[in-house]
Amino acid sequence: MTEHIVILTGAGISAESGLGTFRDEGGLWAQHKIEDVATPEGFARDPELVQRFYNMRRAEAAKAVPNAAHRALAALEAVHDVLIVTQNVDGLHEAAGSKNVLHMHGSLARAMCATCQARWDAPLVMTVSDACPSCGEKATRPDIVWFGEIPYGMERIDAALNQATLFASIGTSGNVYPAAGFVAEARRLGVPTVELNLEPSAGYSMFDEVRIGPASKTVPEWVADLS
Repeated sequence: MTEHIVILTGAGISAESGLGTFRDEGGLWAQHKIEDVATPEGFARDPELVQRFYNMRRAEAAKAVPNAAHRALAALEAVHDVLIVTQNVDGLHEAAGSKNVLHMHGSLARAMCATCQARWDAPLVMTVSDACPSCGEKATRPDIVWFGEIPYGMERIDAALNQATLFASIGTSGNVYPAAGFVAEARRLGVPTVELNLEPSAGYSMFDEVRIGPASKTVPEWVADLS
């Protein structure tokens, strides 16, 4: 029987591909305050700093390759109806072959205009002097959902959860909303839930099943059990 699976992924699934998380010591995030590089106010104060920060993140993401967890989720699409809702702004799910991916926090590969909201493919290096190809204003920024902004695709996510027969959360801390609330919504709808994480998340007790370990091990095993 075909399952309708909504999968939430977070930084933990890309960590094994060498991409840093908020909590990594010595990484890019450790060198900057969140309010300086991940808020609209920070961008307004120092757009050059913000552009440099995301240029570095974009360069890191461009060098990263999908790991076994990404590849397993891509293979799952051949067997079941899958929507990957990712908090990650890298393109590793797509690089692994996944087609049905919703980037709720935006993408490093995209740019947007803070004036007219136009969006386009981002160059590897963005600058404050870049003009919007639509309106011409020099107000381009990374197409990233910053703190205080509304994540993308919430209506589509809600609709998918209402049709789901299984909800999985992979590599997330369970601390960032609204994504952290998806498990509660799935439970309210009577959808079975599973967490796959390096360690139990903040909301692990809400899941029907919890599998602990590195994503490159637990995700392929879980996918094999579903196939």
